[in-house]
Amino acid sequence: MIDLKAIDDLARRLSELVPPGLREAGQDLEQNFRATLQAGLGKLDLVTREEFDVQRAVLLRTREKLDALERALAELETRLDATSRPNH
Repeated sequence: MIDLKAIDDLARRLSELVPPGLREAGQDLEQNFRATLQAGLGKLDLVTREEFDVQRAVLLRTREKLDALERALAELETRLDATSRPNH
């Protein structure tokens, strides 16, 4: 979901950059900026901050599990090597 407040703020700031002679049309320009920004951002393949944070947490948990599995595998390999070596 796109943050409409941020779009409104950006549209307002863009309309403030319009030269003074054109400022009479400021409200129309701000609405056009807002609509253009919403349309342009709507076409992008974006995720919300919430979706990003959820996926980040899933990735961190997966990384932790992978690290634990790698440690367990290394320990099992060490044990296997120790038991398969002939005793002197």
